[in-house]
Amino acid sequence: MKPKFDFYDRTSLKSYNLDDSARYQLNRLDSLDVFTRVHSENVASLTCRICEYLHCKTAFTVYCTICAYLHDIGKIFIPSKILQKPSRLTDEEYEIMKTHTTIGYNMCMEDLKLRPYANGPHYHHEALDGTGYPEGLTEKQIPYEAKIIRVADEYDAIVSKRQYKTHIGISDTLKILIENARPSTLHAKVGKIDPKILKALFKVVIDDVEYEIFYTSDYLTYLKGEIKRLEQVDKYRIEMEKAKKDKDKNYYKEGMLILLKQKEGETIENCTDVLKEYKEAYLARQAELDKLNAEIKTIKKLKI
Repeated sequence: MKPKFDFYDRTSLKSYNLDDSARYQLNRLDSLDVFTRVHSENVASLTCRICEYLHCKTAFTVYCTICAYLHDIGKIFIPSKILQKPSRLTDEEYEIMKTHTTIGYNMCMEDLKLRPYANGPHYHHEALDGTGYPEGLTEKQIPYEAKIIRVADEYDAIVSKRQYKTHIGISDTLKILIENARPSTLHAKVGKIDPKILKALFKVVIDDVEYEIFYTSDYLTYLKGEIKRLEQVDKYRIEMEKAKKDKDKNYYKEGMLILLKQKEGETIENCTDVLKEYKEAYLARQAELDKLNAEIKTIKKLKI
């Protein structure tokens, strides 16, 4: 069976060997619900990789990554009926949800070990055009780390909401972000998010799609080998059934057993069914690969 593909499997976070102090900060995520915790980890991973494409210094990348881990820490105190509501929030509920930024900021300021990272929770919903919250800051007033986290946050929020199992269709998410990077009116000079940071995110996404293409191609090669082996088994089976002499029957049977002994669960009796399953899997993965190749072409044509 093909292992599950993980969007964020190739993160370089581990290379930073976070110290005990950093681990303390990240342990605060244990109080979050599972969905928010996973989202926080995804945003941190994306933030780290965006920073690398922005050629940020290692110290800032580590700092920014921890800010991203903690960006939604204030949601600990948002009622679950609002936080986990599947449908659209009412205006009143939305106002409550927005308080997670100031709650998170206050949590960080009250804890000396978290205080250095307060900008992540506080400013990650601010927008360059001043339409964000909690303070409605504009371009130069927003800390750089918050600008980076906002792009990573928006991307993962859409990806999670749409429950992508693969990068097929991810270009639609990027189109939304492109619109957010553009001025909303003729008189506006900037959009909600920084185009330069969005370009860095594009490079991260392209890396992931190309990795998934490689991963799927490699799996297709494996399937092709298995199909070839089982087709030979099937030929032996046909010859064995046609054979008149026991000597010949045993010859083909031995050949089948040699080819089948490599795989647990495969027998002479079920090898035809297994071959059918491999062929069906091959066709499904080939179709997926074709879509991924089309998707990467679409993404590379998008203009920010």
